[in-house]
Amino acid sequence: MSQLKHSYGLLRISLKLVAAITLTSASWMTHAQTPASGLPMADPESVGMSAERLQRIDAFTQRYIDNEMVAGTVTLVARRGKVVHFSAQGMKDVERNQPMTTDTIFRMASMTKPIASVALMMLYEEGWFQLDDPISDWLPEFKNMMVEVEQADGSVTLEPVKTPINFTHMLTHTAGLMNSYRGDIPRYSEVSRVRGEENLASWTERLATLPLRYEPGTRWEYSAATSVVGRLVEVISGDDLDTFLRERIFEPLQMNDTHFYIPADKVNRFATLYGPDAANGNRMMLTEVGDERSNYVSGPRAFFSGAGGLVSTAHDYIRFQQMMLNGGELDGVRLLGSKTVELIFANHTGDLPLWLSGPGMGFGLGYSVVLDRAVAHTSDTEGSVSWGGAFGTLFWIDPEEELVAIILTQIRPYSHIRLREGFHNVVNQAIVD
Repeated sequence: MSQLKHSYGLLRISLKLVAAITLTSASWMTHAQTPASGLPMADPESVGMSAERLQRIDAFTQRYIDNEMVAGTVTLVARRGKVVHFSAQGMKDVERNQPMTTDTIFRMASMTKPIASVALMMLYEEGWFQLDDPISDWLPEFKNMMVEVEQADGSVTLEPVKTPINFTHMLTHTAGLMNSYRGDIPRYSEVSRVRGEENLASWTERLATLPLRYEPGTRWEYSAATSVVGRLVEVISGDDLDTFLRERIFEPLQMNDTHFYIPADKVNRFATLYGPDAANGNRMMLTEVGDERSNYVSGPRAFFSGAGGLVSTAHDYIRFQQMMLNGGELDGVRLLGSKTVELIFANHTGDLPLWLSGPGMGFGLGYSVVLDRAVAHTSDTEGSVSWGGAFGTLFWIDPEEELVAIILTQIRPYSHIRLREGFHNVVNQAIVD
């Protein structure tokens, strides 16, 4: 460990010499239809942003790199369909002396959820179901669910649910499923862990054997619900989730580096995952976290997690979210109608508190939604939608400002730093028109 820390110390000296690829000029618009950034480039001032103020993004993220809180970052900002900032800083892999590049592949974790949710809504548009239909119409294992009910003496009994789980419940994390982080985690983890080479069908059937923790629609609890969303895509479409996403979303949108499992010829572009070293002020532990890298390497796999299985790049992810900002269309490819996108971005959870997003926030169909920016303590406009991933990634869409922003890094846990929160500030302060 000490040798690695010494290596990192030497590398820090050269980090600022590594070119932070920041594309902020129309002179870069010599790319093909799909440039390195995924979208056309523009001079920031031409779309109402300040080139000078955008430089604060690199300064902000570089502080985290210099302080060894993260190894490196890729940041991307687009406004009015044009990229005004695209930057790679720091290291993709410190030990191997590999600089971060703009085509680095990241574990997207829960940033998979909006994509899986959109896949299901594509089938909604085809008339296969209504949002208030019971999911048991397609997944009979959820037909006779029981719910845990706490009695006055503190004991817990099981009772039949009064409200069947519907599609909206599953898309909004209000289905009653056990929480991934709070409550009876050991029992949840034992039942929900993927076993061997099982597929999403057997996993979903096992998940349905657990009683619900609350009546559907009465509470928001983050869970593996979006993997059930993925299973619904499979059953309704007749394709496995990997095939559906590839053929119906990734290939049409030219998202060529987005996969559930990384092809062998792309493994060298895969970022290393780091963890904080509590014994050293929560600075990075300069080693891979466990042996999880092998979990993403291409092979004969059958389990495709809609809740958090994808890897991707900034190029690919901006294309997906720009499509959503455009009302379901990008470069002549339409995946959704504009009214469906409006429905997805609407708040479907009423005034239920979202303990993960915090006050002032609601939840749509796969996206969190800003309801009150003052209460939420965010510079994002009301109606902005977003989500992040467990390895420190984040995106948001601000429809009013016609803006999409993405920050990608690989650190877990990340709760000891405010990189994602600060990224909102340094992006939004660059809007001048």
